[in-house]
Amino acid sequence: MQSSLTLSVSSHTSLTIARSSHAFEPSSKPINLRFCGLRREALGFSSLRQSSDSHRVRLASSARGRRVFVSAASVSDNGSAPKSFDYDLLIIGAGVGGHGAALHAVEKGLKTAIVEGDVVGGTCVNRGCVPSKALLAVSGRMRELQNEHHLKALGLQVSAAGYDRQGVADHANNLASKIRGNLTNSMKALGVDILTGFGTILGPQKVKVGSDKVVTAKNIIIATGSVPFVPKGIEVDGKTVITSDHALKLEFVPDWIAIVGSGYIGLEFSDVYTALGSEVTFIEALDQLMPGFDPEIGKLAQRVLINPRKIDYHTGVFATKITPAKDGKPVMIELIDAKTKEPKDTLEVDAALIATGRAPFTQGLGLESVNVETQRGFIPVDERMRVIDGSGNLVPHLYCIGDANGKMMLAHAASAQGISVVEQVTGRDHVLNHLSIPAACFTHPEISMVGLTEPQAREKAEKEGFEISIAKTSFKANTKALAENEGEGLAKLIYRPDNGEILGVHIFGLHAADLIHEASNAIALGTRIQDIKLAVHAHPTLSEVLDELFKSAKVKAHASIPVSEPIAV
Repeated sequence: MQSSLTLSVSSHTSLTIARSSHAFEPSSKPINLRFCGLRREALGFSSLRQSSDSHRVRLASSARGRRVFVSAASVSDNGSAPKSFDYDLLIIGAGVGGHGAALHAVEKGLKTAIVEGDVVGGTCVNRGCVPSKALLAVSGRMRELQNEHHLKALGLQVSAAGYDRQGVADHANNLASKIRGNLTNSMKALGVDILTGFGTILGPQKVKVGSDKVVTAKNIIIATGSVPFVPKGIEVDGKTVITSDHALKLEFVPDWIAIVGSGYIGLEFSDVYTALGSEVTFIEALDQLMPGFDPEIGKLAQRVLINPRKIDYHTGVFATKITPAKDGKPVMIELIDAKTKEPKDTLEVDAALIATGRAPFTQGLGLESVNVETQRGFIPVDERMRVIDGSGNLVPHLYCIGDANGKMMLAHAASAQGISVVEQVTGRDHVLNHLSIPAACFTHPEISMVGLTEPQAREKAEKEGFEISIAKTSFKANTKALAENEGEGLAKLIYRPDNGEILGVHIFGLHAADLIHEASNAIALGTRIQDIKLAVHAHPTLSEVLDELFKSAKVKAHASIPVSEPIAV
């Protein structure tokens, strides 16, 4: 007997709500404005409950004030499923999510194929995480070599540092090519068939690849990712008005660049450009920079990453029109007040980077053949990544992972979702706890986080009737950080003092992106603070920042309330 699921949708009719706000006029176009994970509170989802006495899925919309009960076992009327299949699993999209699912499927003994209409590796490898980290590696080295005070404190003397723009660009491109080749070779070595062409769903368990090839599969995963979102009124020419796709090529380093949006993408590129000599102006719709981060961490990050550098900013404004440079004229940016919509200012800069988030790439997939309607471009799914059609039914044997479903627009989240789906189709029920998935911003120093921010945790505590406590520790107290002369940093723990449950951890400091995983794994495994306090950390290491953080938490001596079960969203 199949289990039933209850999916409650808040008063927002869309299944995905962007948490951070960027500087452009609101639009009806599909958009998710962050790489960072969307938390349960932001999405408006309630707990998902299972029972063994039913096989139906209930979709509840408080906005419409009605409940619709539909069968999870029903098959779409749009075509019939084939009797035999070419593959056990077919994955549309060979990004990090599709790659992770494919490798796990082979490990589980499934005959697997992956469809790719562009290049293997998707956004992350070719136009995102990988080349950006190559540029950030350069910016980190440049900052070290340019910081005379820091070097002098270590007893070092270095002559003036310089860089070769083309050499830096080549480093990023070569890294992307290498990782892309590694992904391709790993799939080929394991026997995954790579089918070249755009994948279109023709009906249940049937996909057209390219113009004429039709392939059938017992199960299908959609993993088509996302593309940069460009608001209306902004003209991108790929030269002076660019998206992150163009910026990663580093075709030139402008003297003055405006960055629209101060989220992960904008922050990382500000780190790169200022290290290479550019002046940066942030344009942000909200009244403060870095709106998606924990406020305390964001305030510290602004003091270290923004204020001392050649960065100024305009907050509380929309960029309603951006015109590329031409005929000897600079890039023109028209700003209006975000609240009153009155004209505010006009900027003239050498270049503008549009870092306003990403939109799902779901057009042309043939979703109408299985009665699926996107929500602001995102494919609706339940907590097991099963696709939900326009009538609220689960579409049999069809799943969607990664940016295309909008649950959490991170490459490693897509991979985790893909692995979770493979577990399900091979007979082991698995629900991914998205609150345990970490996120990181690779600035210098880095920012990382997992779980809830302090405002989110306080809202949750008020609703559910429990108390929260905050613990903090400074990198200034860590021997390894001081040895590196990198004592600027903070780690913050949000927890329940009654039972030791970890609600969120936020880190700003040296190698924060590496340190966060101890907290992430603790949340995933349901480990309580009173237990993790007993863990041993090598001395002297940066890991002791987390050790001291957990040890400083004050949990009731005889805490007996169990940690709640992980909640999937």
